[in-house]
Amino acid sequence: CDDVDGEEGNVAVAASDVATDGGGVDDDDDDQTCTTETTLRTIQSEDQFAQLADLTSRQSTAWSGVEWELTRLVARAILPPPLPGAPSSVKQAVVGQNAELTLGYNTFFLSIVFPDMWDVEPYVQAMCLDVDAMEFRADLLGKREDRFEVLHSLQILRRLCQPHVVRAPALPLVGLEVIDDAMPIVFTVRTAHQAGTWPDETEEDIGAMFKVLELGLRGGVEVLDVESSWDPVKTDKLLTMAEERYTSNILGSYHEVPDAVSTERAVELYHQCTLNGRAHGAKMVLSVDAESDDETKDRQAYEAGKIFKKNLIDEGKPVIPYLSMMLGEIGQFSRVINERFAPVTHESLPFVAAPGQLSASEIMTLKLVMGLLKPRKYCIIGHNIAYSVSPQMHSAAFAATRLPHSYSLVDIPDIEEFVASDLWNDEDFGGCSVTIPHKRTIMKHLDELSEAAEKIGAINTVIAKHIEDEETGETRRVMYGENTDWRGFYTALRRRLGADPPSSDVEEETERAKVVLIVGAGGAARAAAYAVAELGDGYEQLYFNPRTPAKANDLAESFGGRVVTDLEDGLKGVLEEMGAEVRVVICTLPAS
Repeated sequence: CDDVDGEEGNVAVAASDVATDGGGVDDDDDDQTCTTETTLRTIQSEDQFAQLADLTSRQSTAWSGVEWELTRLVARAILPPPLPGAPSSVKQAVVGQNAELTLGYNTFFLSIVFPDMWDVEPYVQAMCLDVDAMEFRADLLGKREDRFEVLHSLQILRRLCQPHVVRAPALPLVGLEVIDDAMPIVFTVRTAHQAGTWPDETEEDIGAMFKVLELGLRGGVEVLDVESSWDPVKTDKLLTMAEERYTSNILGSYHEVPDAVSTERAVELYHQCTLNGRAHGAKMVLSVDAESDDETKDRQAYEAGKIFKKNLIDEGKPVIPYLSMMLGEIGQFSRVINERFAPVTHESLPFVAAPGQLSASEIMTLKLVMGLLKPRKYCIIGHNIAYSVSPQMHSAAFAATRLPHSYSLVDIPDIEEFVASDLWNDEDFGGCSVTIPHKRTIMKHLDELSEAAEKIGAINTVIAKHIEDEETGETRRVMYGENTDWRGFYTALRRRLGADPPSSDVEEETERAKVVLIVGAGGAARAAAYAVAELGDGYEQLYFNPRTPAKANDLAESFGGRVVTDLEDGLKGVLEEMGAEVRVVICTLPAS
């Protein structure tokens, strides 16, 4: 009764099975079951009491881990399925959980190449500070064909990372709860002909590889690496399973080793990595032609990627994020110019996972030195906004992600004065957050607006886009206005109310209309009204604005709904007339 080593892993794997298959855990070994009651009967000394206390503590710790993992699995199970090419918008994907952000710009994943996952423990705290995901190399595990060992090792890696996670996206749960300490996992089974170790000479070898990939899906991984060169029937079966039952992003990959290929062939391989439009991201790794005199040979994967992206745009196909690199020390520069989701090592590790691999710190330093990553100046613009914590929040985020940008507060009453300032006209200006009273007045100074910003009639974000002309090579600045307020409202409302309108099959007497009451009529109120409208026709809107009632009428005209004159008899009368009930109140009035 004094050995619970591995208990957490056993229960966590069982929880994974239940969450994905509805299965259970057999317990027909009752005669060997250890209980606190039977243990108490045999205690004869203080040492035995101490042992029991230690056992109870370890069991409690193990069970808390099981609860966390089961909660994480449930959270992933209720995510909407990812869509290839979906932008980082709330209507098409969960913000922070789609490939556009998971495989985002200047992000990194670290390859774990230890045969025993516990060997990671001395290094994990330092590693978690620098990367956005961990790559679980199942082909390098000591017991890689043992189903339990694979899933158990996966849970060990998650639990080791959990206390040290810094850069992981929030995973929505229920209501307004989120999980923010789950390190994203890239699950990989790299085969021998693709620069890995998994045998791939026979059909049995490949069949076993696909079985292990299925375990990655069962473990609720964020990204599943699927090599694009194998049996199309088995690949189709795996992808169909992923699409119908899971929410993992699929990363189609190809490693060309050891020979170099033409750029035309590289572009073809990029398209192969889309897995016929079913992959959410593509990974291309090429070999450098060491005998070539071309000084740009280490840029081949990068340049082929640009052609691949243009092809997707021209053909009207989903544009998916991609990562590209060249193998070996000779290909190190390709790892620096790669824009997304670079595989890296870490300074604390005793060895690198692959020749030529750099750390995230080294890559970011080289990007800065070479001018590939320019420091940008950002700010929040408003008036009487000394209370804002935006500078602290954004500065902390920049520091955590090693981005060289700055973020300041600009308190100014006149928007004309701001757009004439040195900051707005600085070539290093990257954009600004916009708050009261400038959300509408700044719009006339912008070059482009998002669809949402145009409909809402207010913006809260300005992005200074630096666009290079393909013909002249010259860069021009485009000031782009966006409204992200509505995204925050929409996400919270969707988790609270659901995205689908009430069913028409429900009898009227058992289903009252759902009403969202919006208090206020400024830019934030317009964003809230737009968000409710985006939920669907099953939600009614009521507006109340105590300061200028006429503005509430403007909201009703723009987004539908009705105006109430007060929050007592006026509101009660409208609700009774509608046969409705208020489900959510959104107050957009300033705090003072």
